[in-house]
Amino acid sequence: MSKKPIIVFEGIEGSGKSHHISIVSKYLDKKKINYIKIREPGGNPNSEKIRKLILNNKSDFNKNTDLLLYLAARSENIKTIKKYYKKKIILIDRFTDSTIAYQHYGMGIDIKIINLIHKFLLDNISVSFTFLNLVNKKNLYLRLKKRKKLNRYDKFNMNFYNKVQNGFLKLANLKKNSYHLVNSNLDIKLNEKLILKKIDKLIF
Repeated sequence: MSKKPIIVFEGIEGSGKSHHISIVSKYLDKKKINYIKIREPGGNPNSEKIRKLILNNKSDFNKNTDLLLYLAARSENIKTIKKYYKKKIILIDRFTDSTIAYQHYGMGIDIKIINLIHKFLLDNISVSFTFLNLVNKKNLYLRLKKRKKLNRYDKFNMNFYNKVQNGFLKLANLKKNSYHLVNSNLDIKLNEKLILKKIDKLIF
């Protein structure tokens, strides 16, 4: 594995992925290690415009439009990723597996379409390692309740989130060597230590 890996944080809403990517960012800052951090959807000015459209509570896109908007936002990030690929550590809050988990397993879109567009967009770029954050129903709802503002994807029913999380687990099962499961129902400080220990192994 490259010592300048692409490390992705995946998981459904309320799973803690954004918290943990923030902890890793602070850790790398402290170590004075160069990296870039991207969130999806979003990550650059054009992608952030698309993010606002996707997550706006007034938006009512059909599932195919949602897919294409997510992929359009990703397309805007690819230039940045290619620029730093294997030159800097790249941290990504959601990436290709999120699209498969949400749009294929959650919404039922043909995976062949998703894979075809990913192949076109990514070229030879590949993810080095993924942290999959898992959360139970109780904690998911408790954490969403604490949010000051809920976006469109925070308001799906539990059946949808179950399908998406199970989709992530299927992907993890296919990529066992490059996936680490994080039980976010456990103590958050314990998970932070476990993740940073793994980060050390990935980059040093």
